[in-house]
Amino acid sequence: MKILLAEDQAMVRGALAALLTLAGGFNITQASDGDEALSLLKQQSFDLLLTDIEMPGRTGLELAAWLKDQHSQTKVVVITTFGRAGYIKRAIEAGVGGFLLKDAPSETLVNAIQQVMAGKRVIDPELAMMAIGDVDPLNDKERRALRLASEGKSTADIAETLFIAEGTVRNYLSEAIAKLNASNRIDAARIAKQKGWL
Repeated sequence: MKILLAEDQAMVRGALAALLTLAGGFNITQASDGDEALSLLKQQSFDLLLTDIEMPGRTGLELAAWLKDQHSQTKVVVITTFGRAGYIKRAIEAGVGGFLLKDAPSETLVNAIQQVMAGKRVIDPELAMMAIGDVDPLNDKERRALRLASEGKSTADIAETLFIAEGTVRNYLSEAIAKLNASNRIDAARIAKQKGWL
């Protein structure tokens, strides 16, 4: 089974790769961030994408959404430190097959991968319950602008990164601030991050 492992923390990535190699039957390709993972997904086919959520470049959820848009047969399992309701809901919407916390036992991960490859969905029941009823008000454009703002980028930098006008960036950010009842872009990013919407 060909697995693309996308994780920006080198030690965690190495440990996961070693664990899966020991489990046997897995051919692992590693990506150190979301952009590298996307590039690899465009170049070759994988049976499974095992991805973190928060990474430089594309997030794991953006990778999952891209695969869904491509009508790809590649299954997706998300592993994360954060069991935020917004993450789980967005993962389900992006067609993610599995959603696990990084502190789960190693056999849980191997078992989840096998279940997802068999067409089942594996999400911790407690995490699934958290996802019910928490509505994400942001659209993708607002989310991307807010994430870049949270990294300390200026309006001009965000405009350049997203290939849009500065006025459009200001509109996206003010919409996000209004939707989250925040006082400014930093406050909006903090609220969205806590909810798992960023």
